[in-house]
Amino acid sequence: MGAVSSNPLRIGTRGSPLALAQATMVRDALVRAHPDQPAPEITVIRTTGDRVQDRPLSEVGGKGLFTKEIEEALLADEIDLAVHSMKDAQTHLPDGLVIDCILPREDVRDAFFARDVESLDQLPAGASVGTSSLRRASQILAARPDLRIASLRGNVATRLDKLGAGEVDATLLAVAGLKRLGEAARIHAYLSVEDMLPAVAQGAVGIERRESDDRVAACLAPLNDDESATRVAAERAMLAGLDGSCRTPIAGLAEIQGDWLRLRGLVALPDGSKLFQAEETGTVSDSVQIGQLLADRLREMAGPAFFEALAS
Repeated sequence: MGAVSSNPLRIGTRGSPLALAQATMVRDALVRAHPDQPAPEITVIRTTGDRVQDRPLSEVGGKGLFTKEIEEALLADEIDLAVHSMKDAQTHLPDGLVIDCILPREDVRDAFFARDVESLDQLPAGASVGTSSLRRASQILAARPDLRIASLRGNVATRLDKLGAGEVDATLLAVAGLKRLGEAARIHAYLSVEDMLPAVAQGAVGIERRESDDRVAACLAPLNDDESATRVAAERAMLAGLDGSCRTPIAGLAEIQGDWLRLRGLVALPDGSKLFQAEETGTVSDSVQIGQLLADRLREMAGPAFFEALAS
């Protein structure tokens, strides 16, 4: 990667336990890849999404709430790279920034937690499920319109504490985050992707950098996982084609077998009363085009009135 630099790379991240665990994972990977370089330093940046905890993200601005301040620090040369959960990253990045390094993807599934039952099917009519995710809420209500959705935000510990205190009867959390926090043993049950299609890029960690920074690009190159990057590219192309925001329940999952990529996608109304699913397959080299094709297909299936209702 060239001459040794005496300046350690500066890693920007949110300060949540999961964000810090992921930033540490990136730091350790960089140390292994470049043992002749000084160990990177982690800089915690408080984002709007961290400050606003009393309202659903869909009401206060969406995905950019978790990245805006970090991206501003990147552009101001206050940090050299930023670590993101890719499901929180906007589809259109600010000019001058790129995400071209995706770490090996974790388990994409959601985990189910409840006080008295082992699955969504076993919840009694009228039971409350705590989630701030429109994607989860819409799929839950499509399958079980008799359940109630209660807004629930906060980190893993906060959500599980609220479940234990009886504020909700059940909740869902991403398996990937629980594994990275060393909390997988607490999972009550795993939801299959057939029962709960994951968020676009769920389980994937991406690293954002300045497009012009060749030193950082060279440092990150050994960390990129081609298969994970290809899957995430397909899913994010679908999301971009649907013009997805935090007010639009969207789910997607790309899977690769040999040279073939299968992409499943879903759009729904927040109350689950309408839900459209489709899939596209093609060669791995056409991952982005597959995502665009699936977005077009879902838009055609749902019709313009569906998206107008979501925008209103």
